[in-house]
Amino acid sequence: MKYQVNVYWNKGPARETNQDSLVVLQAMTSRGSVLMAVVCDGMGGMDSGEIASGYLTEALITWFYDGLLRAVGKKKPLWVLRRSAERIVFQVQQRLQSYAEKHGLEMGTTMSLLVLWEKKYLLWHLGDSRIYRLFPRKKRRITLLTKDHTQGTNRLTKCVGSFGFFQPDFRMGAAGKGEAFLLCSDGFWHAIKTEELGETLAPDSLTEERCDRRLREIGEAAIRRGERDNLSAVYIKMRTGRER
Repeated sequence: MKYQVNVYWNKGPARETNQDSLVVLQAMTSRGSVLMAVVCDGMGGMDSGEIASGYLTEALITWFYDGLLRAVGKKKPLWVLRRSAERIVFQVQQRLQSYAEKHGLEMGTTMSLLVLWEKKYLLWHLGDSRIYRLFPRKKRRITLLTKDHTQGTNRLTKCVGSFGFFQPDFRMGAAGKGEAFLLCSDGFWHAIKTEELGETLAPDSLTEERCDRRLREIGEAAIRRGERDNLSAVYIKMRTGRER
């Protein structure tokens, strides 16, 4: 399987730093192509949000090479992949808690993690970052795969951080050629309707250059509508045989 990948990353109009962290990694194995994408949004109302999001992202990069690819190569069942990712999240939470207690801080980050392995997708999720699935040539263009862990307007009820471990939501399914996935922080989606995302980012004939431009246009629209948070997005399109 081949992929088109586009990334948007903007600190927004009001933040001094971008507390979002993201990464996309891909490798070929004897059992097919494996891609991992992550968006982590450090909690802006807390100390050192960029440390929390960056630390979790670095841990997941290590997991991709030392855990995920090894398990795929050894033909481990999917539940082994699920549990190994959850162990990494637990370990990161323990280390963030220890660091926060030592320095008198509170810190946390959301996590939206997607793994594509040939015709399968697996996702793990905590917080109010999101993962959408976009379809070509269908009346219903987009569906939200994750649930926001929030109370009220913007208070997180679950994340990875210094105040206890939360089991990530997990979901898996089949993914088809021509479909796409959008991972994004709440700054990117909060001021934009889901239907707008579906229309603007429909996978049909969405080339790499055009996708870069549309992600930028969505970010600019969100800022015009009053968004002041960091804005981050990763768009992954599963190429068809006709595309280069």
